Amino acid sequence: MNPHLTPWTVQPEAFPSDGFISDRLEFLLNYAILAPSAHNTQPWLFRINVSDVEIFADTRRALSVADPRRRELVIACGCALYNLRVAAHYFGQHDAVDVFPDPHQPNLLARLTLRGSAETASEDIVLFQAITERRTNREAFRPDPIAEEILVELAEASAAEGAWLAIVTDDQSRQAVAELVAKADRIQWASHDFRKELAAWIRTDAEHQADGIPTRELGFRDWMSFAGPALIRTFNRGDNQAARDAEIASHSPAIAVLGTYEDDPSSWLCAGQALESVLLHAQSEGLSVSHLNQPIEVADLRPDVGRIVDRSDFPQIILRLGYGPSVGPTPRRSVHSRLLMQDPSKAPPH
Repeated sequence: MNPHLTPWTVQPEAFPSDGFISDRLEFLLNYAILAPSAHNTQPWLFRINVSDVEIFADTRRALSVADPRRRELVIACGCALYNLRVAAHYFGQHDAVDVFPDPHQPNLLARLTLRGSAETASEDIVLFQAITERRTNREAFRPDPIAEEILVELAEASAAEGAWLAIVTDDQSRQAVAELVAKADRIQWASHDFRKELAAWIRTDAEHQADGIPTRELGFRDWMSFAGPALIRTFNRGDNQAARDAEIASHSPAIAVLGTYEDDPSSWLCAGQALESVLLHAQSEGLSVSHLNQPIEVADLRPDVGRIVDRSDFPQIILRLGYGPSVGPTPRRSVHSRLLMQDPSKAPPH
């Protein structure tokens, strides 16, 4: 088995229930690192203290072109925080979370403290099991409609974390989103800097890489898999990408836009926790999900996303929902490689 896929097979029976709090926290991080992130950059760092764990943004893994404000980076860390919370609840641990606890450390996003035991609820079990099963599915989805009660469940999951989720299933709105995605693809791919940044995270040999996007995830086959990064850097494939993304968007049973009421780092961290809650609830219902964030990454198109779903505040994430084929997980860096033993500004190179 690819050693960089072993984090997905973490065994809950190994939880050190009789160990020190710090031992329990380190084990819980096995679930935090399974969170999704743009280009699979995994932009999080952790520092374990006596009774708490701190989550830092690893800005060295920021996408300076696609994500210049580091909005998606913070959202990814929010996803990791949510997984951490779910895992704590599953193992009967009561937790308290402080977000941005130190104004002098802007990259310190959250601190989770374990405070005694708590009863595990049935929903905790369902969401916990979904953590290791969740995948980003970039394949085409079947046209089967999604039951209304499931869509309501997803919206409620987002609201419980302080965000909103607008879901569109009608043909006109889905087509409008698809056209925006295609327009954003053309804008992004026309930029050499964007293509260079994307190529830097494409992995032609996923067996030996612990992060990034395997070429199979982008639809490259055979010899093109080996030339993938070079092709991306050299050629503007914007029209091809736009056509593919528009096709899968317009034919997905549902499109969901997740947003917040403000647009600051606290809101982004909130959006991340809401996003992971939605993803885990979707997984528990057998849904496939992938991201179509391009129109939000292109600043001039972001307001158009809000207009499609009749929101005047801040869309953060676009998802497509449906029922797709089974896909494998993407590689993960180990917990140990993400641990800080000192001031995060002095962390070793990645």
